[in-house]
Amino acid sequence: MARGNFMWVSEFILTGVSEHPDLQLPLFFVFLVICGLTAAGNLIIITLTSVDPRLQIPMYFFLRHLAIINLGNSTVIAPKMLTNVLVKGHTTSYYECATQVGGFLVFIVAEVFMLAVMAYDHYVAIGNPLLYMVVVSRRICLLLDFLTYFYSFSTSVVTSYSVFSVAYCSSNVINHFCCDNGPLLALSCSDTSFPETVVFISAATNLVSSIIIVVVFYFNIVLSILRICSTEGRKKAFSNCVSHMMAVSVFYGTLLFIYLQPRTNHSLDTEKMASVIYTLLIPMLNPMIYSLRNKDVKAALKRFMTNSCCSFRSMYLTTL
Repeated sequence: MARGNFMWVSEFILTGVSEHPDLQLPLFFVFLVICGLTAAGNLIIITLTSVDPRLQIPMYFFLRHLAIINLGNSTVIAPKMLTNVLVKGHTTSYYECATQVGGFLVFIVAEVFMLAVMAYDHYVAIGNPLLYMVVVSRRICLLLDFLTYFYSFSTSVVTSYSVFSVAYCSSNVINHFCCDNGPLLALSCSDTSFPETVVFISAATNLVSSIIIVVVFYFNIVLSILRICSTEGRKKAFSNCVSHMMAVSVFYGTLLFIYLQPRTNHSLDTEKMASVIYTLLIPMLNPMIYSLRNKDVKAALKRFMTNSCCSFRSMYLTTL
């Protein structure tokens, strides 16, 4: 297809995580293990919070959707990355690249605001525990969930359209392991000031607004904890927030490092390493940070395994 004097490229070539041939096979197995742990951990969280009656409270409702987002984010990036590690021609079609950018933005923006929603949930649970189920009702949960996904989808459409509205007519080699806004715009042979502005404003607005929400709620959480009379109660309330605070710090810190630094200071190799953190490592760690240290989830997992074993045993005995 032609636009003016420019010819759109039909495919892009991804350089991958590393250009050293000796590292390709070790990287494949490392990323394969990470993807396996990510899928297993998040599927366990989704299953437990869906079927266990004792986990049917707002906190685990939002946790389930965070696991869905993490699983989706990893699914958008990991399969193509693993394929490119093994295959010599690291190519991706123009429309496949656009789809990956769009899907990635949907899940990354959704995660940004789901973390903010979870901060609100923590605030209500600690600050007003007696009315927790009333304030964070089923209707409120569904509304917050819908707004998060709707906003992330809308942001993805606008940003993706602006990135792919410019001409790509010369080099088609993307210095990355996936299609991402920055490396893509660096290849454009037309004026990229508009899409760069859209990407920057979108990233800055989403990050700053969600960080403000998280900081405001955690400031009030700290005040609520200080009002608790017993030392044991304070420790319990604080321990419930530590995991979320750690995950928020790593996630937001990585995104701020990538998107809110001047274009002239960008190092694409450093950006690739940071992208590995929030596309592969964080989705793998979140189930451990949020749930596998949680007594309720551990108990639910034990009940689920016991019931499953009993069911299989009954099925086996009936076949004899």
